[in-house]
Amino acid sequence: MAGTLTKFCKNISQVSVKQVLLPSSTCTQKRNYASGRVVAKNPVVEMDGDEMTRIIWEKIKESLIFPYVKVDCLYYDLGLPYRDQTDDQVTIDAAHAILKHNVGIKCATITPDEQRVEEFKLKKMWLSPNGTIRNILGGTVFREPILCKNIPKLVPGWTKPIVIGRHAFGDQYKAKDFVVTKPGTVELVYTPDDGKVEKYPLYKYTGPGVCLGMYNTDESITAFAHSSFQVALAKGWPLYLSTKNTILKKYDGRFKDIFQEIYEKHYKSQYDSKKIWYEHRLIDDMVAQGLKSNGGFVWACKNYDGDVQSDIVAQGYGSLGMMTSVLMCPDGKTIESEAAHGTVTRHYRQHQKGHQTSTNPIASIFAWTRGLEHRGNLDGTQDLVKFAQTLEKVCVDTVENGHLTKDLAASIHGLANVKEGMYLNTQDFLDAIAEQLKKTHSKLNPASYYI
Repeated sequence: MAGTLTKFCKNISQVSVKQVLLPSSTCTQKRNYASGRVVAKNPVVEMDGDEMTRIIWEKIKESLIFPYVKVDCLYYDLGLPYRDQTDDQVTIDAAHAILKHNVGIKCATITPDEQRVEEFKLKKMWLSPNGTIRNILGGTVFREPILCKNIPKLVPGWTKPIVIGRHAFGDQYKAKDFVVTKPGTVELVYTPDDGKVEKYPLYKYTGPGVCLGMYNTDESITAFAHSSFQVALAKGWPLYLSTKNTILKKYDGRFKDIFQEIYEKHYKSQYDSKKIWYEHRLIDDMVAQGLKSNGGFVWACKNYDGDVQSDIVAQGYGSLGMMTSVLMCPDGKTIESEAAHGTVTRHYRQHQKGHQTSTNPIASIFAWTRGLEHRGNLDGTQDLVKFAQTLEKVCVDTVENGHLTKDLAASIHGLANVKEGMYLNTQDFLDAIAEQLKKTHSKLNPASYYI
């Protein structure tokens, strides 16, 4: 792996300045920073992205991160053109770098479809970079809403956060599917390395149709369980696992059995001491109970369920732009943080035409804060933890003080009622956060403001 990374660094050094693996101090010489910046003891892996979020990403670093934190950012360009240029090797290398350094901070990226293949003249339809990274790291993606008092919720009863844990491995996302074009029989065939072939009849087609075969492993389900139990324990909230084991008795039943066994063996006494609990529920029952609840729990979902429910929960709290996303590995040490939303293509098209946009950067800012906070906790750097928490509070305070992007204004007033003057453009909103951060930080650390 070291040889691969070395070769990668040599290759990208010939491409462009933005694609060179450099520490942040080399990348950020546009300004002179005060000597009192918080110093991160170890690097973080930074992964750049696409379209509007890529533009905002650079602004966040320049105005909110590097003036206050000295951190070596091991930079990987996951923008779609460079993924295509490297045959997606850059994504694989970034994932292995996260395994080595324990903290990855990622910008939103494009997952190409047929239209994107044509737009970017790609060699092929590359896989989702998030999926590639998740399959290398393992672990579970946890999404949590960012709550502001003045942003109304579509589900008013949700007064506490609901954290969705999505099992980021296998199932439909690594499945084999195909189109059946004529009558015939499909069967599952299992060939043990040291035993007799087993066949399971699936369906006899009398005409065209479709077919899907998917899998999961005890190892991955076990890691999913440990990650989920650890996050719920750290938050002091109950944990629920949802499946459809009444229909998929063997497949989903395996999830239910492994979770229960691990809970009884490793976590029950700790949960009892915190007066929290673990419970399995059917997915349809869990959806209904979740809507009726006031929040304050962790919801462990299978891969597809988590993909869907995380977006539903995000909208229930107000906006995908106000949602954190952290991939937690079962070792409890390795994470990857990112924004829960996409690359905001519609705003990027406006930006390309020279028009101003009002794009919400908060989820991207929280990608940085969650990564830096974890870096600080791993290294015992409480000043870094404190900075990350301060920046998060500043973001919330800025919104609660009435500084809004258009999506937040629409949440408050209704999109049809939003007029100019009710919201800030992207740069002005970032400036409002930067100004509030400067004031807050200077009060806490008078000698640490940037020049």
